[in-house]
Amino acid sequence: MKTQVCIVGAGPAGLLLGHLLRAEGIECVVLERQSPDYVLGRIRAGVLEQITVSLMERLGLDARLKSEGLPHDGFNLADGERLIRIDVAELTGKRVVVYGQTELTRDLMEASEERGLEVIYEAADVVLFDIETDAPYVTFTKDGREQRIDARIIAGCDGFHGPSRKAIPASFATEFEREYPFGWLGILADVPPCNHELIYANHPRGFALASMRSHTRSRYYVDVPLTEKIEDWPDERIWDELEIRLGPAGAHIVRGPALEKSIAPLRSYVFTPMRHGNLLLCGDAAHIVPPTGAKGLNLAASDVHYAAEALIAFFKSGDSHAIEGYSAKALARVWKSERFSWSLTRLMHRFPEDGPFERAMQVAELDYIANSRAAQTSIAENYVGLPV
Repeated sequence: MKTQVCIVGAGPAGLLLGHLLRAEGIECVVLERQSPDYVLGRIRAGVLEQITVSLMERLGLDARLKSEGLPHDGFNLADGERLIRIDVAELTGKRVVVYGQTELTRDLMEASEERGLEVIYEAADVVLFDIETDAPYVTFTKDGREQRIDARIIAGCDGFHGPSRKAIPASFATEFEREYPFGWLGILADVPPCNHELIYANHPRGFALASMRSHTRSRYYVDVPLTEKIEDWPDERIWDELEIRLGPAGAHIVRGPALEKSIAPLRSYVFTPMRHGNLLLCGDAAHIVPPTGAKGLNLAASDVHYAAEALIAFFKSGDSHAIEGYSAKALARVWKSERFSWSLTRLMHRFPEDGPFERAMQVAELDYIANSRAAQTSIAENYVGLPV
């Protein structure tokens, strides 16, 4: 099989890139290790920046997003009894939209056949070859038979554990990483949210987040030590903890049986460069951010925006400079998003090594934010998404 671009990974980044390229008449094939049901079963973030919404609008795949998404004009930081509202719309003129990553992925998947985007699911044992040449190729196993795709460019959108990043020789790579000493214990339930906007809470017992997927489905988190086990957290214990940590908002929690519970570790990670030869990395294949601030999916979307620009220029005009400049352009935004996610995580969580001084600094910072339009504007600009 031959194509112009072979995309490894059919999560939202890979599918979004595939649709953008097909809309410009560029041939591409998407490979995915898992089944469609497995891909849609992954529970992920659901706060979309303007860049992500704009790409869906550009593709004409935003009908459900517009009808079912929840536009948010702001969000809240809580510290004990205090609730600090960041009025994103007033401060930036923009807003975010709450729309589950699963639903966005579903929209992209369902449009694939109609728009001529070939996606091969359950493609096992994917290996990348000759990425430093003009004739890279990918091998994989499907239905017990090894197959090969020859391409001009390979796009690695296959997440942190995928094979694409590993294809770049270690001698060309630099990795930056910070692992956090806690994870987020999440509960998803069909209950109305306790607040119409997100609340990030800093409490003596630990961090909490109140978020939602719709007017009738809520997603809550508390931070827990990495040694905790999900079986030690029955539903009632989670609801009890949320009511305490969310302060006054906790009184408005509606309890219900969990649809899903999990503990996700937190990590900050950047791999450079994001391009080697004729391999481009997008999304979690190149970087991970803590979920504080909801940057993961949106950062992948900005990568896709830059990658699509570069690939369209390359195949339409023979402009190789766009490909060569992809990594530097993408990383400039990656590092700013990493900074915001790290700083918000540091502000809203209690770290094991923290003492009275560190806590006093958090209180002072939150007090500054509460009384400074400039501080709120900076947070709002980062939360709604920096320009691409």
